[in-house]
Amino acid sequence: MVSLSHFLAVLLSASVFFFFLQKWRRSNSPKPRGKLPPSPAKLPLIGNLHQLGSAPHRSLQSLSRRYGPLMLLHFGKVPVLIASSAEAAREIMKKQDLIFSNRPQLSIANRLFYNNRDVAFAPYGELWRKNRSICVLHLLSSKRVQSYRCVREEETSLMVDKIRRLGASSKPVNLSDVMASLTNDVISRVALGRKYGLGSEFRKTFAEFGVLLGVLPLWEYIPCLSWTRRFDGLDKRVERVAKEIDKFLESVLQEHRVRERREDDGGELDFVDILLDFQRENASLAPIEDDTIKAIVLNMFGAGTDTTFTALEWAMAELIRNPEAMKTLQNEVREVAGSKDEIYEQDLEKMPYLKAVMKESLRLHSPIPLLVPHELTQDTRVLGYDVASGTRVMINVWAISRDPSLWKYPEEFRPERFLESSIDFRGLHFELTPFGAGRRGCPGITFAVAVDELALAKLVHKFDFRLPNRPKMKELDVSESSGSTIHKKCPLIVVAAPHVF
Repeated sequence: MVSLSHFLAVLLSASVFFFFLQKWRRSNSPKPRGKLPPSPAKLPLIGNLHQLGSAPHRSLQSLSRRYGPLMLLHFGKVPVLIASSAEAAREIMKKQDLIFSNRPQLSIANRLFYNNRDVAFAPYGELWRKNRSICVLHLLSSKRVQSYRCVREEETSLMVDKIRRLGASSKPVNLSDVMASLTNDVISRVALGRKYGLGSEFRKTFAEFGVLLGVLPLWEYIPCLSWTRRFDGLDKRVERVAKEIDKFLESVLQEHRVRERREDDGGELDFVDILLDFQRENASLAPIEDDTIKAIVLNMFGAGTDTTFTALEWAMAELIRNPEAMKTLQNEVREVAGSKDEIYEQDLEKMPYLKAVMKESLRLHSPIPLLVPHELTQDTRVLGYDVASGTRVMINVWAISRDPSLWKYPEEFRPERFLESSIDFRGLHFELTPFGAGRRGCPGITFAVAVDELALAKLVHKFDFRLPNRPKMKELDVSESSGSTIHKKCPLIVVAAPHVF
C-alpha cells in the first residue's frame, strides 16, 4: 500500500489525459460476451485502485453493499472478482474449487519465496501438490502437531512468568510484545530448532519481509508505470531482504546437516530436520531442492508467528473490552484447573466457552481479511455471472463474517452465539473461513489454534486485567493497522494483576 499512496494523487490528475485514449481503445476492441458481474465506475488507467483506501476490506465491504456480493473491479489492467457472501465463497472454494485454485504471480512474493517454490503463493500444479502433501503429511499432521505439545506448554508458562516480572508493582505491560515473543519462540523451536529472539537480526529482517509482502506496487497493475521501479527503491529492498533471509536459512540448513538427526534419535525433530530427512530419503525418486525447503520453512514461520499472534492479540483485546465475557471465561478456566497450578492442553477440551471466544474473535477479526488471492484458470459462471479465465479473485472473509443476514448483532462480541452452534472455522462453513477453505485452505489451522487457545487459557487463569489509569474497558482503542495482515494499530497495554486463588 506504500506505493499506492505515493502515486495515487498524481495518477488521479493524470487519468483525465488517458480518458479519450481509453474510449478509442474500447471502440476498437471486441465487446465482452455474457453477463458480467456488476462493477463500480472506474477511472482510466488506474481502474478502481483509488477506491481501495487504507483498509481495503472495509472499502470493498462498502462497495459490495451497493453493487452486490459479487463484483468485478479493475486494479489497473487486472480484472479482480470480489466475493463478499458465503454463497459466493462456497462457489469459489468448494463447488468450483479446482478452477479457482491457482495463484496470481505476484512479483514480490515470487522473489521472496524462491520463485514461488512454497505452498501459499505457488501456482497450482505438480510442485504445489507435492509441497502441500509434505506439509500436511509430515509437518502439520495431527500426530506431529501433538508431538510439539511440550513446546507450547513450556513457552506459554514462560510467557506467564515474563508477565509477572514485567508487571511487578502494578506496572503496565505491553501484552502485544509479550504475545508476539511467545508465537515467535514457539515457531522458532518447532521450525528451526531453537529460539531466535525478537531483537535478533533475523527477526528484524523477517519483520521487513512481512511488510514487503503487503506492498501493492502500482507498476504491477499498470505496466506503463514500470519506469518508476528505477526510483521507488522497492526492488533494492526486496533484493536485500531476500539475500539476508537466504543467508540465514542457508546457515540453518548447514547447521542441521551437521547434526544429521533422524526420527529415531529421540527428542524433538523440528521442521528443518523433517524436511532434510525427506530430502535424503527421496533423493533418487522425487528430490526436493534446498530452495524449496527454505520456501516452505518461510511459509511455516510466517503463518506460525504473524497470523497466530494477531488472532491472540485480538482475542485478548475483545475480552478486555467485554468484562462480562472475560469473567465468564475466567470462571470456566479456573473451575477446570481446580487446585492445579498449571493448565495443560488436555484441559482445553473441557472449556467450550474458551473455544467460543476464539471463534468469535476470529469472526470479528480475520487476521488476513481478504485471504491470499486466487486466480481463475478457465471461463466459468458464478452466481449467474460470466467470469473470464485469468481473473484475479479476492474473498472478503471479513465482510462475510459480519454479514447481518448470517449473524445476529454482527458487530458485537458475543461468544455465546457459538455455544449452541456447530459452525467452525476449519473450512466447512463458508460464513466463517478466516483460514480459507478447499485446496488452498491453510494447512496449519490445528497448530495455530493450539497455541492461541493454550495461551489464552493461561493468561485468564493467572491474571486479572485492567487498563492503565483505569479508563472504561470499552474505551480500549481497537483501530486497525494497514497491510495484508490486520493487527491492532496500537499495542495492547494492560495492568496484569496476579490472581489470588
